[in-house]
Amino acid sequence: MDFNLTDEQQMLLESVDEFCERYFTEDVVKKMYEDHGMPQEIAEAYRDAGFGLMGIPEEYGGIPMDRVTIGLMIERLYQKSGCMHILYQNSLSMFDIMEFGTEAQKQEAMDHYMETGWPIASLSISEPGAGSDNRSMTTVAKKQADGTYKLSGQKTWVTMGEKLPYTIVVAKDEDPSHDNGNMSLWFVKMDTPGVSTAPLHKIGQQCIPFCEVYLDDVVLTEDQRMGEPGKGFMMLMKNFEVERSYIVAEQVGLAQAALEDAAKYANQRIAFGKPITRLQMIQELLADMEIKVQNTRNMLYKTLWMMDNDQPVQLESAMLKRYGCKACWEVADSALQIYAGLGYTTEVRVGRLWADMRGNMFGGGTHEVMAYIAGRQVAKKYAE
Repeated sequence: MDFNLTDEQQMLLESVDEFCERYFTEDVVKKMYEDHGMPQEIAEAYRDAGFGLMGIPEEYGGIPMDRVTIGLMIERLYQKSGCMHILYQNSLSMFDIMEFGTEAQKQEAMDHYMETGWPIASLSISEPGAGSDNRSMTTVAKKQADGTYKLSGQKTWVTMGEKLPYTIVVAKDEDPSHDNGNMSLWFVKMDTPGVSTAPLHKIGQQCIPFCEVYLDDVVLTEDQRMGEPGKGFMMLMKNFEVERSYIVAEQVGLAQAALEDAAKYANQRIAFGKPITRLQMIQELLADMEIKVQNTRNMLYKTLWMMDNDQPVQLESAMLKRYGCKACWEVADSALQIYAGLGYTTEVRVGRLWADMRGNMFGGGTHEVMAYIAGRQVAKKYAE
């Protein structure tokens, strides 16, 4: 086991530090939360620095990169920015387009990103009655006599759905019934007749807009399909393991920020005539916080290393998501406890981190579903 960073990785992290120091001042972050978005300047600077091109094939203008290094970048980005923003999450749809899209879709996506600093598409997966229970999706695409398809249904928790020009929709083929497991991916333009949206209001992650997407007999053509017919959900499942790992990388970065804030405050806060770091209960909180951050970080980079070495990670990614997101949120919760009443105000950022990180216990799969996935894999692992 080698925990040393390469020279290139160290230089990357230093670049991330400089980027965050310049663009994510506390005043800017507060304004982002008030405006429910991010300044165009930051999106363009992120693109220009090359961070948003990491992991995209070189032939499309990207920067090939191993997953461990991308994880390092994501963790540091969220630690130093100290907020739950959209920058990394914008890459998720780009990864899907690069893997499953047609040549025309890939080129259009890259052209749009390089021109605007934003990805071309959101992801429309979950439905009001089908979150973890994916077979209960009812959004359906039916082929018409003229060779087109009609897409109907409703999607929810669509990140940036109202802001981006396309969305990638998972829809059942022909039959919306629970027994039908055949689903396809569709590249749908948001200004197509029959597409409409409604905003969703959250208790955290205030600078990342979510919405519902309504699809009312939206006409599609075959060239809007992504990947193999009937295999849409299984294609997305392939990328879920990566997505879950990178969500935990966000979570570790934010937990590290909360831990640092809490430890600095505890060193300065005087109670009973001494810094509260000399009080046993505060020492226990800080020790457990450090343990949770280190454990999650170790699980994260082991899982990413296994991916880079083409090893199966169905068990590891599920355990990581289940343990890591909750453990890191508990770090933020303990940071809030150390700050006490001050932490429950908007004068410091730990309350914001606490609310933002709670949402990552749902995104990419709830920790209950992760237990279901991991439990089956553990049973198989020891069956022999």
